[in-house]
Amino acid sequence: MKIYTICLFLLFTGVMASCSDAQDSDIQTDGIAGYSIKGKVVDENGIGIPQVEFKIGNRTVYSNAEGVWCANYLQGTVEVIPSHHDFLFFPSQLNFSATDRDVLLVGSAKNDRPAFASNLLAWLKSMQLDNGLIASVEYGNTISLYDNALAALSFIAMNEYSAAERIFDYFNQHIESEFLSGTGGFYQFRDISGKPSGDRWAGDNAWLLIALNNYASKVNAQKYNNLSIAIETWLRGLQDADGGVWGGTTVDGTRIDKVTENMIDVYAAVRGYDEFHRSILSFLKRYRYDTKEKFLVASSTGRYQYALDNHAWGYCAFEDFPISSLNKTSIYQTTQKATLNGVSITGFAPDIDKDIVWLEGMGMMVVAFQKAQKDELASTYLNETEKLFIPSRKYLGAMGLPYVSNFGTTFGNKELWTGADTQICVSATAWCLFSLIRFDPMASEYHRGATKTDKFWLE
Repeated sequence: MKIYTICLFLLFTGVMASCSDAQDSDIQTDGIAGYSIKGKVVDENGIGIPQVEFKIGNRTVYSNAEGVWCANYLQGTVEVIPSHHDFLFFPSQLNFSATDRDVLLVGSAKNDRPAFASNLLAWLKSMQLDNGLIASVEYGNTISLYDNALAALSFIAMNEYSAAERIFDYFNQHIESEFLSGTGGFYQFRDISGKPSGDRWAGDNAWLLIALNNYASKVNAQKYNNLSIAIETWLRGLQDADGGVWGGTTVDGTRIDKVTENMIDVYAAVRGYDEFHRSILSFLKRYRYDTKEKFLVASSTGRYQYALDNHAWGYCAFEDFPISSLNKTSIYQTTQKATLNGVSITGFAPDIDKDIVWLEGMGMMVVAFQKAQKDELASTYLNETEKLFIPSRKYLGAMGLPYVSNFGTTFGNKELWTGADTQICVSATAWCLFSLIRFDPMASEYHRGATKTDKFWLE
């Protein structure tokens, strides 16, 4: 018996009536001459789920009162997409090319979010390589510093400390050979063997420090102290006389411009509150804050002056930041048809091009909504995100999210990579996990002692 299930891979034993045994009034069928498929859909207790909709091309069939469904007269390869307002099905689509009369599909209630978090965690754990690092996508060869910081945060949040330590151990072993070499900082990318490449971004290194801070607060304050001090020292050294923080250095050693997103990351990562933090706030007030709308901008002018992550991370990083900054995110809202399963998903794009739903950004926004106690909005967008859970092609019982809903552009009209809309990726999966368990990575350093005078957003 083939078993298709979500979250809990259960074995349900039962006898399925043949298609001819079902009443015509109970099971709707349509099609052209060819083969047939037949199955039963049950909940996690083995009870049939009625009125599950199965889309088969431009046709639809429904399960009967016992959860039995079938489709006759099919030809070629067909995709079958199950849906129900109270259940989520994993995988989200089934493929058939020949008669199959023994299909069992198990649905999980949409409110069973702890189980979903466990399945996302299972994928992240399964992706960990012998060297401790995690490739950004399934079957991928590229390793991202930022993605590994998110993976470490996921492991810490789910009490999988040894998995987080394996990531930290790798970077701890490369302080001298990589971090302190050249212009300093860990590289943004490397291949699965560990060979680094790309630029050295302040923001990516800051996220590794955010992960280390969470580990220090929850597990062991001293174990990675040298690594934390090295990263903090380098980040502090990137500050310019005007208070802004340079974005890091390119592969040829050129300084990267001052990026709002990076400065939020750095502010959140460097512990405490001193002149370094005060100067960052001073820079943001002068150059990167819309005083009328009361939110942070990527630049003062131009088409791409607005960026979604500045809203989410700004609210989570800066104490008492205006909740209204989250209400202004409607400028990024869009509805797109997902490449994976054809469903419509409503969410946020990274910028005002609004040609994709950015699933990593969705997770950020849900975490920010949760922090703001806007639980209805958080639940709404988490429900939308869950439409695109996909099973791992490599690891049984594991699932995740693609980076975006459909192919298009990321921030600033840059074309996405092939597979961004179809392959499970670390960043979207990790941020969804955070939202499922209500974990805010920036919370550990939220109350840092900034004075009311320095909180320019309160003016």
